[in-house]
Amino acid sequence: MKAVPVRLRINDVDVEATVEPRTHLADHLRESCRLTATHLGCEHGVCGACTVLVDGEPARACLALTVSLQGHEVRTLEGLADDALMVRIKQAFHEAHGLQCGFCTPGMLVSAWDLLRRCPDPDDTRIREAMSGNLCRCTGYQGIVRAIRLAARPGR
Repeated sequence: MKAVPVRLRINDVDVEATVEPRTHLADHLRESCRLTATHLGCEHGVCGACTVLVDGEPARACLALTVSLQGHEVRTLEGLADDALMVRIKQAFHEAHGLQCGFCTPGMLVSAWDLLRRCPDPDDTRIREAMSGNLCRCTGYQGIVRAIRLAARPGR
């Protein structure tokens, strides 16, 4: 396949690259940009490990073709590292044992950030509903729900 030029904004940096049309965003982020927090799990859009933000909305990086994102803004977990809400979420995941092996964690963190940005004080039902697109094989989800609840209510 003939490689094509693409230009996108990744974590507030304009990025120009030449990619094959079949290159998924997750592969581009990991291999070309060296942004390895975006994990590849199922590669079918089911597990949520590859969740990133595209134009501020959660998206599966394993399904999105890089060429289709020409001119769009992508934010990965690395791009949220200094965000106050993300710092709070990461601390809560640590304190509430919301992670074990860590494979699903980047997608969980991005999805939790999106949830708390939209709904600052969700109940457990809303948390479970919002996180239902992210699969974890280790935690049983109890620690994840506790962590998001804790992040939503700092100091309480």
